[in-house]
Amino acid sequence: MQAKEQQREARGLPALDILMQDLTYSFRTLRRERSFSIIAVLILALGIGANIAVFSVVNTILIRPLPFRDSGQVLWMAPAASTCGFSCETYTADAYEEFRAQNHGFQDVAGYFAFSSSDNVKLTGHGQPKPATGIAMTGNFFQALGVEPAMGTLFNSDETVKGARAVVLLSNAFWKSQYASDPSMVGKQIDLDGTPTTVVGVLPQNFDFGAIFSPGSKVDLFTPAILDDMRDWGNILALVGRLKPGMTIAQAQADSNIILPRLYFNPKYPDSLGAYKKRPMQLETLKEYVSGKLRPPLIVLWCAVGAILLIVCVNLANLMLARAATRTKEFALRLALGSGRIRLLRQLLTESMLLSCTGAMLGLAFAYSITSFLAHQGSIALPMLNNVRVDGAALAWTVAIAIVAAILFGIVPGLKASGHNVQEALKDSGQGMSEGRKHEKMRSLLVISEVALACVLLVGAGLLLRSFLRVLDVDLGFQPSHAAALQVDCPDCNTPEKRGAFYQQMLSQVSAIPGVERVGISDYLPLERNRSWDSPRIKGKDHAPGELPGAFVYVITPGYMQAMGMRLHGRDFTWSDGPKTEPVIILNKAVAQSLFPGQDAVGRMIFMNGLDRRVIGVIDDVHEANVEGKPGWQAYFSMMQEGPVGAELVVRTKLLPEELATSVMSKLRELNPNQQAAEFREIQTIVDHAVSPRRFFVMLVVSFAVFGVVLAALGIYGVISYSVTQRTQEIGIRMALGATVRRVQLGVIGKTIRLAFIGIVAGTAASVVVARGIAALLYGTAPTDLVTFAGMIALLALVALVAGYLPARRASRIDPMVALRNN
Repeated sequence: MQAKEQQREARGLPALDILMQDLTYSFRTLRRERSFSIIAVLILALGIGANIAVFSVVNTILIRPLPFRDSGQVLWMAPAASTCGFSCETYTADAYEEFRAQNHGFQDVAGYFAFSSSDNVKLTGHGQPKPATGIAMTGNFFQALGVEPAMGTLFNSDETVKGARAVVLLSNAFWKSQYASDPSMVGKQIDLDGTPTTVVGVLPQNFDFGAIFSPGSKVDLFTPAILDDMRDWGNILALVGRLKPGMTIAQAQADSNIILPRLYFNPKYPDSLGAYKKRPMQLETLKEYVSGKLRPPLIVLWCAVGAILLIVCVNLANLMLARAATRTKEFALRLALGSGRIRLLRQLLTESMLLSCTGAMLGLAFAYSITSFLAHQGSIALPMLNNVRVDGAALAWTVAIAIVAAILFGIVPGLKASGHNVQEALKDSGQGMSEGRKHEKMRSLLVISEVALACVLLVGAGLLLRSFLRVLDVDLGFQPSHAAALQVDCPDCNTPEKRGAFYQQMLSQVSAIPGVERVGISDYLPLERNRSWDSPRIKGKDHAPGELPGAFVYVITPGYMQAMGMRLHGRDFTWSDGPKTEPVIILNKAVAQSLFPGQDAVGRMIFMNGLDRRVIGVIDDVHEANVEGKPGWQAYFSMMQEGPVGAELVVRTKLLPEELATSVMSKLRELNPNQQAAEFREIQTIVDHAVSPRRFFVMLVVSFAVFGVVLAALGIYGVISYSVTQRTQEIGIRMALGATVRRVQLGVIGKTIRLAFIGIVAGTAASVVVARGIAALLYGTAPTDLVTFAGMIALLALVALVAGYLPARRASRIDPMVALRNN
């Protein structure tokens, strides 16, 4: 027998036996105390599940590499920051070809057409035309990224020249939804805008172009860009490049700084390259370009959910302390029978670990449901959100926070319980004795920290919420409510006369539909894609290069501004403003006040896009690129004098868009039988999409703050309620000696106020520091906004009072005779 014991010790089996004993005992103990166990596991599941979900978002957007080979070597290449929108972040076909040929830092440089709109392609040949979204790109784009097709091949050089056969690559999602994952699609022809086009390949499932380059949008198919057809289109190509092995970003940056100035003076490109003279190329990793701007809000979100886990741990530590106080004699007896303090501490930490692991497993299911929900929220303009999932990294994070949480909420109760004075504990015979008082002090300290953390969360959430409300109150320059847009086609509209006649007839028929109030057409809508042209200038006045910003350009029909709810000073375009009449233009206030300060710009002459033009109207500034930024210069041209790049029919109506859809589509198909089956988009949804990242972060932080306040309230209630239970005899004696119900209640509420006051003071001080840290995320709100601080602190104080009032009310109902008899 002795030999067997020595063998077991040598193999380390006693430690395993002890662990199994601890686990078995912990399981039995927690099963007996089911109410406590269920509450603890649920709280942990919510706290840990929220942490896993947020970590999955952070991991996807900030940490995980982009879904292609050596993605850290792929750089985003754009002119230095400017104020003229995406036109100033792109390059001409000439610039692309010259830089690709002359650079020494990149294995390859590629680009894509940056101004494609949603549903810009029609699938024809089978019934009514169906809309799809296509992107034209240089033939080497996917090779430069390092993306391999799941089926078929990528584009080859012969397919990117003028006159080559029409070919297309399908996205994996489009292949599955439109063609039912047909494995024989490669080599087949489909009709795109009436042109037979050969499918050469299907892209892999893990590559989503829209999720990376245009968050919140879907891209269905890809075609090769024919550069010879695009040379006169201006700045149209967004560029990416793959570094050569061993080449650093700094070296590639130095190389580009040498090459670009050479192109400026190339007589072959006097116009197309001159725009870059004052804006050198700026290089950054594609990952940084895609997600770098989101790093501050994501870190704030991560810290907020971390604070929630701390509050959860503090709350559970309070519960464990209360539970330990009821087991004082059990612990003392075990110590008296020879159990070591370390052994007892290990037993209690095992219980904490069992609770934490159970909560983590439930939290994983909670996190999985959250991430699955987020992955299908296509309306949120966050990069790669559709790839959010609980992966191996999230599982490792789950294990880590489960262990940390178990230690955090288990160590203090464990140390307290294992540090009992055996003799005093065994002699203890009442609930209101010294050991309970010691526990109560510790629990009060934990509640104070809990209130402080909740205060920080609440103030931070209040500042972000107030900022978001300020964003929603921004004067957009148009009225998004009661307006909707529909993409329309214009067959055989290659001359201004044909275009004007077709659109005039279309608007006349649509405006006659009951319920339609205003109607108009624009080639671009605000807060979506945009482009800019050369700056409008005063005729006869010279301006230094780069002195004036470029202007965002919109080509519109009469009625568009009224349909959008824009405010116009002067007159609108008319159908008579055609190619044979005086060129006219409408400007926004930013241009008018800059060119004609203190004067009325209406009736004045300016020079833009190669012509002298008369200003016939000035509109209030419209937020064209984002809601939070300052509006730039804007110029509006008549669709009978300038060619549009598309057509968005805007209808203002009090009816729901779906109520009008059938009537409008019927009218459109009378005019054009090949009108694609497009759907109305409410203009408000475009605004919502633009603010969706801020809404996403604010709603999560506010949810965490509410959860934190609820936990703090439960902590206060638990401590005060426990205190009332401990003092039942004392309260009974006081009431027997004449203490009034009001006095008893005030005594209990007074303790609540003291705990809450100390926690709020500490939390307010910490909130000031935190508020300054998130100042860059605030819009129109100061980090020390007194209204927010006062409102959030008052709310927390009110919640604390309610949490304390319930035990106070119970204390005032104690029957003195029953309390004394039970003692």
